[in-house]
Amino acid sequence: MKIVIAPDSFKDSLSAQGVADAIASGWADVWPDAQLIKCPMADGGEGTVESILAACEGQLRHTQVLGPLGATVNAAWGWLPHSHTAIIEMAEASGLQLVPVDQRDACISSTFGTGELIRAALDAGAQRVILAIGGSATNDGGAGAMQALGVKLFDAQGQLLSPGGLALAQLFRIDLSEMDPRLAEVRFDIAADVNNPLCGPHGASAIFGPQKGATPEQVQLLDHALGHFADHCAKALNRDVRDEPGSGAAGGLGFAAKAFLGAQFKAGVEVVAELVGLADAVQNADLVITGEGRFDAQTLRGKTPFGVARIASQNGVPVIVIAGTLGEGYQALYAHGIDAAFALTSGPMSLQQACAEAPRLLSERASDIARVWRVATRQF
Repeated sequence: MKIVIAPDSFKDSLSAQGVADAIASGWADVWPDAQLIKCPMADGGEGTVESILAACEGQLRHTQVLGPLGATVNAAWGWLPHSHTAIIEMAEASGLQLVPVDQRDACISSTFGTGELIRAALDAGAQRVILAIGGSATNDGGAGAMQALGVKLFDAQGQLLSPGGLALAQLFRIDLSEMDPRLAEVRFDIAADVNNPLCGPHGASAIFGPQKGATPEQVQLLDHALGHFADHCAKALNRDVRDEPGSGAAGGLGFAAKAFLGAQFKAGVEVVAELVGLADAVQNADLVITGEGRFDAQTLRGKTPFGVARIASQNGVPVIVIAGTLGEGYQALYAHGIDAAFALTSGPMSLQQACAEAPRLLSERASDIARVWRVATRQF
């Protein structure tokens, strides 16, 4: 009996590794002879670096960079020495979790620190950079990151632009002469779980700006500023990627990565699955167990259980989900490779209590599922 355990993290509770460990423990209590393969997963957001390093035996590095509002932060990033690959979670440098709720300001927050992490990867000799771009506090079109890499943005008076997306409305000229030449020798992959364009009603500002502190009026101003930035980028780079899927990810960092770095957009879960070898792991498996904090219709947008199910389905392996909660529309996933889904709690419980007791609850649900699986396969 071969069981592959490939969950995402449970936000504010357990890392993906912790979730996998708890599920494995519960299954082993019922089926001690089972072969349990743990593949901690992520979808390009929080926990991506941790999941990849856990599977690939990479190195965790730290670099002092500027946070989204200019304060210095100690940002972690991953390094795979054998393949000269850097894994950068932009949220470590430019993430929403770095800014208190009452200080969030989508107009001035900057991705400059993310660019500094890319520069650190170049200094380390990176040949490939994976940008996991979930959880941003920014709406600057990735301009800050490009500025950290040598791109100069000037207003009509010849002054360098201030940080943030709103300042892009004043952009008059882009100077690429000091852009780091090493960038041309590196493969960039964007790992994300959203496919929004840069501008418009489904763009970065309209969809994600409000959670970053933007008022309805500011959303309109930011959307216009990003469009103005895209106009100038199209002239300077002879290509326009504003409408491509993923350009609106991370407040438009996806746009800058595509336009300036030639980055390829991939679903974050697919990038992680490739690096941790999930496809090889599920071959000849009897069952895959995955999970996330909230399992609902939004999971169809490319979150971890959806991506895991796609890979498992290609190998004819059934998939069971264990989730913190089962939200509205989760049944839609049954048409996409998920065979069954179970909520974490067994009765009324506060979110705080569920987070605190997640290891025990996960282990118990895994044991319950193992008992049902033993009956279903008639191996007593």
